[in-house]
Amino acid sequence: MTDSRGLRWHRWLEEPQTRKGALITLLVVLLALLGPWLAPHSPTEMVGSVYGAPVGAALLGYDFLGHDVLSRLLSGGVSVLWMSLAAASIALLAGSSLGLLAGFSRRRLDQLITWLADVSLAFPDLILVLLIVSMLGRAPWLIVLTVAIAFTPGVIRLARGSAVAVAGQEFVEAAQMMGYSRRRILFKEILPNILTPLLVHFGNMLTWGVGMLSGLSFLGYGVAPPTADWGLMINENQAGLLVQPWAVLAPAILIGIFAYGTNILAEGIGRSSSRIGEKQP
Repeated sequence: MTDSRGLRWHRWLEEPQTRKGALITLLVVLLALLGPWLAPHSPTEMVGSVYGAPVGAALLGYDFLGHDVLSRLLSGGVSVLWMSLAAASIALLAGSSLGLLAGFSRRRLDQLITWLADVSLAFPDLILVLLIVSMLGRAPWLIVLTVAIAFTPGVIRLARGSAVAVAGQEFVEAAQMMGYSRRRILFKEILPNILTPLLVHFGNMLTWGVGMLSGLSFLGYGVAPPTADWGLMINENQAGLLVQPWAVLAPAILIGIFAYGTNILAEGIGRSSSRIGEKQP
């Protein structure tokens, strides 16, 4: 019953931009996951001089306390990546469910969900996250939940708009005439046909999440020291930028590479899906 245009997984990889973005993202993820086992020292061990220059034993030099920058760099990616992935995933699941429900009901429930989403969108994401974290603390689970709440209204609007467009299609009307339950229609008929824009938005949320979480750490509201974290490394070592720039540049470069990879991956999926749609009769 479901329209076949919704899922064309293998076609996405035919787009060069998708393959490039997937490769870049995968390399950074592997570096973050395997980094703690590859680090020559503990990320909290003081093994050198303050802002020491790169030497053979420390290829990226030492930071403001004498930590090995390379060791903290290899150990600091896990927190940024898992928190951004968790926040984007929670926002995608919650926003998609609410958006589907609003788009298919088209009644008072639709008006209520849409109104709540519009009110939430009136607050800038970073300001909302900073407000909640500053009041309730900066536990990792709270930061993830707060970022997810900030991202959810955008997902709701996207899912609702896409669901409204699909709900009027003939195959959905046929499913209603056959007496299928609302849950089956929502998750078996409508959801597969709006997955592409949702996945593109998921890739964008990963990009925004990495930037926001790194920004929170830079502002002092993210992961607490002495935990190794890319955003926190930038904040801790900014005073010695002119003396030992690698303590700041190295994590900033990796954050930028990951954001670039997820961004072009999302764009590649959207571009390939548009081409697939144009080829449909």
